Amino acid sequence: MQTLFPVGPVLPEGFTLIPDFLTEGEEQHLMDEVSKVALHPMRFQGYEAKRKVASFGYDWSFEKRSLSKGKEIPSEFFFLIQKVGRKLSLEPDRFVELLVTEYPIGSVINWHRDAPPFGLIAGISLFSDCTFRLRPYEKSKQGRSSIISFPLKRRSLYTMDGEARSAWEHSISPMKAVRYSITLRTVKEQISRYMKTH
Repeated sequence: MQTLFPVGPVLPEGFTLIPDFLTEGEEQHLMDEVSKVALHPMRFQGYEAKRKVASFGYDWSFEKRSLSKGKEIPSEFFFLIQKVGRKLSLEPDRFVELLVTEYPIGSVINWHRDAPPFGLIAGISLFSDCTFRLRPYEKSKQGRSSIISFPLKRRSLYTMDGEARSAWEHSISPMKAVRYSITLRTVKEQISRYMKTH
């Protein structure tokens, strides 16, 4: 009698993982465009992280705790926004921010939830794999056994919405190779209405 085991970890409701979302050619095209982007060190509450970033569209300021319009999203990334939108049945203009990130060897992302005004988060992994981790946001539910850890492969797409977005936080283990990512974010409905009228 054959026993069937789950293929992968049980992920929180609202978290989706789509391997091989990009073709090798699409990944190379994005890497070519990313190489043209001027990246700068990520700064968070006075601390300079090891990773480098460039944000386009609406950006969240941790110091001012406000959302503001920044540089226009480069047209070279429109095909990616459209492809993600089709996959998620979302209009492309729902994505109001595009964030490019470079992760050098040894860099990490500590446990966090994304900035409060943002809604759905869509991340595209480029150039190398990483180890992605999830755990409950509520302190009383945290513990070693509550951490969900799994490989996030290059060319994959992950999304966080609903419970995965609000009741869980995430991190990335120290990088063993240089990695890049492109993160797309929507904003919550009430904030979206405000942005359209101001």
